[in-house]
Amino acid sequence: MDIGRRWPRRKKEVRRAPASPGMRRRAPTPIYVSRRTFTALVVLVLLSVGIVLYLAPIIFEVLFGGIALALVLSYPVRALSQVMPRELAILVTVLALFGLVTLALLFFVPLLIEQLTNFVRITPAIAASATEFFGSLDDLLNRRDLPLQLPESFVSDLVRDLFDRAQQLLEGMIRNLIGFISGAFSFAVGVLGVLFVAIYLLIDVRKVKAAYLRMIPHRYRWDARELWDAFGVSLSRYLGGLLFVVAVQGALSAAALWVLGVPYPLLLGAWVSLTAIVPYLGPFLGAIPAIIVALIFTTPTTAVLTVIAYIAIQQFEGNFLTPRIQGRALQVHPIIVLLAVIGGGQIAGIVGILFAVPLLAILRVFVDFFRVRLRVAPPRDAA
Repeated sequence: MDIGRRWPRRKKEVRRAPASPGMRRRAPTPIYVSRRTFTALVVLVLLSVGIVLYLAPIIFEVLFGGIALALVLSYPVRALSQVMPRELAILVTVLALFGLVTLALLFFVPLLIEQLTNFVRITPAIAASATEFFGSLDDLLNRRDLPLQLPESFVSDLVRDLFDRAQQLLEGMIRNLIGFISGAFSFAVGVLGVLFVAIYLLIDVRKVKAAYLRMIPHRYRWDARELWDAFGVSLSRYLGGLLFVVAVQGALSAAALWVLGVPYPLLLGAWVSLTAIVPYLGPFLGAIPAIIVALIFTTPTTAVLTVIAYIAIQQFEGNFLTPRIQGRALQVHPIIVLLAVIGGGQIAGIVGILFAVPLLAILRVFVDFFRVRLRVAPPRDAA
């Protein structure tokens, strides 16, 4: 037998659908338009899409919510894919997500609503206790003949304004919660849409990546693939790590307050998780309500221990959790992060604060990508 002989390959038989009588398959007939007409059509399509998104913003929310959730879930899916098939890893991750959501709806949310409602009810008592505290502080300063004294009108106005605003905020949260319950159907549709988009992105991520690479010129496809991987790793590690870190901070804060005997530990722990999304400023904002509640309802010793507990939790998060969970996902100087958060809040309020750091992570990926690739072309005369 001649091993080196090459046998001709058989062509694969392609079964074509039988053509209709009197018709043959042929190439599509091109429709030629001018460049100006083509540009006008593109602008018209983009304008139509913009109008639809403006009239139905839930499309935008579901799409980007699904992308964000897919990025978050891709972190555990990537880890589980090392020990099991990817499809099974996706199934396990989604089932774990449903389990956590069900646990929260059955146990965590009712307790949180109960504590929030009780907190709103006793807001006037908190205001009276705060007034008494500042009054005793003023009497102490008077007895010791200290130059710093607090005018009675200033103290009363400060406390009244502070707790009026707090009560309005909490009452507004409850009203929004009631409105949310009344619009549960729309919310459920949005949540299911986000889950649908996220799951399909996780399943079809290779097809999406292949379509993305096909749009790139052949000579730049390797670089485009590196950009895709950089985005996926950076954003998924940042978002997934952020959710884990804020959950741990809230749980530790609630446990510490419960051990110390501070009222409403679950509500205050949830507040810590909410404010921990804001880098650097979040831990301080999360500690203020707990310290005030500890000063009013417990002893000064407990208040001091509350401060120490929050400092310890913040140090644990900053020196252990974030470096090991999120790793080098951001790689941006803390001053730039702080300025981005402040600028985002100035531009778009709370939404700007929440999206400042993810946008900064995206910008860092672009900067790192183009920093090593952009070159100034030499003049034609020098060639």
